Amino acid sequence: MDKPVSRIGSEHARTDVLTMRGRDTLSEIVGARSFTETFFFIVTGRMPDAGAVRCFDACLTILMDHGLTPSALVARLVEDSVPEDMQVSVAAGLLVVANRHVGTMSGAGRLLAEGLKDTGDPREWAARTVARVRAQKRNLPGFGHPHYHPEDPRAARLFAVAEEAGHSGRATALLKLLGGELDKAMGRHLTLNVTGAMAAVLTEIGFPVEAMRGVAVVGRAAGLVAHIYEEKQAGIARALVAMADREFSADAGDSH
Repeated sequence: MDKPVSRIGSEHARTDVLTMRGRDTLSEIVGARSFTETFFFIVTGRMPDAGAVRCFDACLTILMDHGLTPSALVARLVEDSVPEDMQVSVAAGLLVVANRHVGTMSGAGRLLAEGLKDTGDPREWAARTVARVRAQKRNLPGFGHPHYHPEDPRAARLFAVAEEAGHSGRATALLKLLGGELDKAMGRHLTLNVTGAMAAVLTEIGFPVEAMRGVAVVGRAAGLVAHIYEEKQAGIARALVAMADREFSADAGDSH
């Protein structure tokens, strides 16, 4: 294009107006809308209804923290080395929120988008999809978890919130059909995990697949701030490094 244009907000150089998606930021957004509403709005250009706000807020908070995950550990280790700049630690931790952890959300979202466009029998679509993914020797996005079995309580909670908020529909039903057909094909039960549930709930409220991973990233960023703050107060990073050194030394001694 001859002149790049963004519809997100007003030009940075203008001081007479501050807008977000065509709305006055200071009078219509700040103090009038929550962070959850504004995040949904700035991405989609639509203000969510009350039920969608509840669903979106649940998705933002469900992955905020899960203890000493790789992202939290990385953030703490970087904090110990670069204590003056919190954004460096947060950014480092977020780099670990990648395909293994939230990639299945986008993958499940794409499958659900495909299923919603299919005009045939939903169960037949689910069976075909499971057969195709298995033939490609891939895992079905949104299913399986190393710790939660037989059910992921986080997924169950998201579905309950969506049901109460009036946003449980075709996408959720399709995901559960996929789970049933997957169990049938595998001959055993695979857990429908939280990222699969997030994909379904975000689809129900009209959040774009291409931006779904960003929901996990934004939510986890808040959790990392908490880990970094705790690290500043009573750090455990050096203790973890020392523990690793002791274990390595012990293993090296045993090898001799």
